[in-house]
Amino acid sequence: MAAWHRVARAARLHSIILGHAEGLPIIAFETKAAAQGESAAYLSTGVHGDEAAPPWGLLTWAEQNIERLRTEPFLIAPCLNPVGLIRNTRVDQRGIDLNRRFHLTRDPLIKAWQHWIKPKTLRFGLCLHEDYDAQGCYLYELSHQKRPLSEPVMEAVAAIIPPDLRGTIEGSKAKRGIIRRKVLPEGLLGPEAIVLHKLGCPVTFTFETPSEFALDHRIHAQRTCIEATIEHLAHLRS
Repeated sequence: MAAWHRVARAARLHSIILGHAEGLPIIAFETKAAAQGESAAYLSTGVHGDEAAPPWGLLTWAEQNIERLRTEPFLIAPCLNPVGLIRNTRVDQRGIDLNRRFHLTRDPLIKAWQHWIKPKTLRFGLCLHEDYDAQGCYLYELSHQKRPLSEPVMEAVAAIIPPDLRGTIEGSKAKRGIIRRKVLPEGLLGPEAIVLHKLGCPVTFTFETPSEFALDHRIHAQRTCIEATIEHLAHLRS
């Protein structure tokens, strides 16, 4: 978070405190353009504390894109579960999996997150994760668009870590590492990407690196996913 505060100062980001976890502030950032109401890209990570590469991938991307952050619209949640990250646990300090609760406004953190996100106009959402069962990278695409959008992103990432080629991943049909959901999973209400979709986000990617691969490669793959997603979804408007 010290590194993120340096980024925030250099890029003139506005910070929002969404809550606290055992004395640690849970901070989100928005760029000047996003704060002024421009259609924004939403970038999120750190929901699961035992997934180390996504927070580092997002941070390294931000450190290398200060000028872009100064001028373009982004909403960034860099570490929604700081205690989990410190303890290397999926759950937060309460023993709760946040990625099953983004629909529950009775949760103080989620209430603050929804209060922040709901008034915003989103261009796309990118939720960064890892999976210890994965045999390569994979991506969930959830979209209101009429055409598929994730292939160029996975092609870019494949230069770092190959896609997971299993035909079924996490119980869903997959093709070359892409799971394209046309119907929302029954009974699965709380994942961040699903809530963003229900709030009208035009397209949401949930990207997963294989957590048993080398950390440097995973960080590189996460950063590449961010770069490719921004490049290939730049034209989208909600």
